[in-house]
Amino acid sequence: MGDRASTGIDGKLTDHVSLGVLTRVVPRYIVDEVINETGSREKRSRSLPAHLVVYFVLALALFHDGYEEVLRKLVNGLRYARVWSVDWTVPTTGAITQARQRLGAAPMRALFARVASPVATAGTPGAWLGRRRLMAIDGVMLDMPDTTENCARYPKAVGGTRRPFPQMRAVGLSECSTHAIVSAAVGSIRTGERELAGQLLDSVAEDMLIIADRGFFSYQMWSGFLETGADLLFRAWSTMKLTPTEVLADGTWIAEICKKSVQGGKTRILLDDIGDIRLATHIRVRVVEYQISGHRDTAGNSETFRLMTTILDPKDASAEDLANAYHQRWEIETAFHELEVQLLNGGGFRSKKPDMVEQEFWGLLVSHYAIRAFMHEAADTVDIDPDEISFTRTLNIIRRQVTDPAAFSPRNGTD
Repeated sequence: MGDRASTGIDGKLTDHVSLGVLTRVVPRYIVDEVINETGSREKRSRSLPAHLVVYFVLALALFHDGYEEVLRKLVNGLRYARVWSVDWTVPTTGAITQARQRLGAAPMRALFARVASPVATAGTPGAWLGRRRLMAIDGVMLDMPDTTENCARYPKAVGGTRRPFPQMRAVGLSECSTHAIVSAAVGSIRTGERELAGQLLDSVAEDMLIIADRGFFSYQMWSGFLETGADLLFRAWSTMKLTPTEVLADGTWIAEICKKSVQGGKTRILLDDIGDIRLATHIRVRVVEYQISGHRDTAGNSETFRLMTTILDPKDASAEDLANAYHQRWEIETAFHELEVQLLNGGGFRSKKPDMVEQEFWGLLVSHYAIRAFMHEAADTVDIDPDEISFTRTLNIIRRQVTDPAAFSPRNGTD
């Protein structure tokens, strides 16, 4: 063995594993806490303790190598730094797989819930509409290996143009300016996006403006998100009947949306009158309609955008402000592209069993969040828009740091 006394390092090699800058967002003590909270602590000493497996799952989002090589990248830095000798060997792929199965998906999901929250500050460009934090909801489909186990939980699409793999449907809530995904819900291709979006309500705060495309609108969805105290900005279907009840000075207008159960009937209980959204049958919304020069729909016609919002006073947010805010929704598409292309390398998950796919998914979100939080911090330091920093370049820097001996903390249990 090496000279531990000369290094001042005690404990096992695996106690010192680090992921460089990612551990600023995911420090060891939080990992230990979620392991304990989810009952995932190993019953006996192992060469692959639970906290190491957590960091290994995070590393799967950074590196596209085989299991043994990914784990080697995490621990070899200590050897290069002469902190530890060669008495610990990288376990086999089979042993790593078994360790992942022992850990399960619950700790990774709990870890994401623990660390992910909005990161934009008051001065972050593009983060706010007045006092409201711009947040977007959207969905993505992610591929996984075509195994019997995966297909049983995540069926393949039937017909159409979708890829011939089992797929996970995920709906996320993302901060527009920083692309930080702060909440997510998952299901199969048979699970609707609205159903999944309804699982995000606990992550919605009163200072948010929730932005969503037309596919997410329903009276139930609108009232559910409105009950959180947040403001809403959804695109409406062109076929949706929205009758003006009042035309405002800026050309926008007030309409009412109602429950399907009372459409065409005489019952009308307006939220403004009763104050209880659970009993209301009608809710007032402000409608904004506009066209973008040169923008055409699929038929080649000038496309009209129709937005609905809970912000009823034009003095609070102009029609132009709302139109600009809605188009910030596309930033979540960039976040999903980063997940699919940069982190998953365009090939989907690698796990052959659904529990491990879900473990990998939550690890993917944690790693993406940590990268985006780091990018925001870097942008804030030099007072620029986070969009001006390249995700690919940042990812490459983090990859290098993970394998750099200088990135490994010499402090026992505090990486």
